[in-house]
Amino acid sequence: MRKKGDRSVYGYDSYVALGDSFTEGMNDGLPDGTYRGWADRLAQILAGDQPGFQYANLALRGKMLAEIVDEQVPVALELKPDLVTFCGGGNDVIVPGTDVDEICAKIDEVVGALRGAGIEVLLFNGPDTKSLSVMSVLRGKIGIYNTNLWAIAARHGARVVDLWAMDVLRDFRAWSDDRLHFTAEGHRRIALRTAELMGVPVTEDWSEPWPTLAPRTWVNQRRSDLAWTRTHLLPWIGRQLRGESLGDGLAPKRPKLAPFGIPKIPTDDHAPTS
Repeated sequence: MRKKGDRSVYGYDSYVALGDSFTEGMNDGLPDGTYRGWADRLAQILAGDQPGFQYANLALRGKMLAEIVDEQVPVALELKPDLVTFCGGGNDVIVPGTDVDEICAKIDEVVGALRGAGIEVLLFNGPDTKSLSVMSVLRGKIGIYNTNLWAIAARHGARVVDLWAMDVLRDFRAWSDDRLHFTAEGHRRIALRTAELMGVPVTEDWSEPWPTLAPRTWVNQRRSDLAWTRTHLLPWIGRQLRGESLGDGLAPKRPKLAPFGIPKIPTDDHAPTS
């Protein structure tokens, strides 16, 4: 174990990821049924060949911002890692009638506390949903959320991974069937973009164009919309009405800082899908 104050080749000895399903890694599945995700991928990049690199991921699917603030942020402040990635409030934003400015005021407090503790903070803004059928109605709220987030980052000296500006995420192949979570390829590209923002060299290109596909027909898109409504939207509405969450009864996958171990992954993990 390296002494406190030592740094890996990239300047980070410890990393804690906070958030909801996005940071937990849905739907970047591993053979054992767990999720990998961009945060695990980033940790692997930062760890390099340094066995002493410590990583924790407290994120959990379905978490609302208040839960992240109450359950995860105090742990991060106690652990005081070199780096915290924070992405919260997305589940709040998609709930009809919520006030984005109020959501972002809470995020401002979180970032202020983390930065006040001397922790480097990376934030993630919302991706552009214009190309996502039905989900495009959220575009205005996401735009307001993003504007607030840039102001928060500037105020506290944090940095923002600009998902909105990642054109490759506008392709439907970056998104799972639920239109809320990224595919394995989407997560891979986000991890690479995050590393690039941090000045960490990578050997792959997150902006590599997707293979060309024939345009989807109107009929096929409407069928997809109906299937999505039955499979994902209606169950989500039901959970909201009952006050339930996909994360109920679950625990974070990496609740404590520990040396990062490389997960067993499929060999064709990062091949672009068609």
